[in-house]
Amino acid sequence: MDWQGQKVAEQLMQIMLVVFAVAAFITGYVLGSFQLMLYVYAGGVLLTTLITIPNWPFFNRHPLKWLDPREAEKHPKPQVVASSVSKKKSNKK
Repeated sequence: MDWQGQKVAEQLMQIMLVVFAVAAFITGYVLGSFQLMLYVYAGGVLLTTLITIPNWPFFNRHPLKWLDPREAEKHPKPQVVASSVSKKKSNKK
């Protein structure tokens, strides 16, 4: 799953869970059944899980282009230079 696919999956999951929570609350309130409300919400969570967790092809629309290893050897990684700035301790009296 690419980066944009992860973003889409996250947004889709949040929207679906909120929609199913509202639908479950309304169903439970109208019919006066707490048990039915939980079943509706559990079904929504299950459906959301089946849609957002697997790596479906529509989550891979923007694949990353990795650098070829031979090309990476031509451009070595820059070395980090340690700074020699010393910190002075302040004496509070």
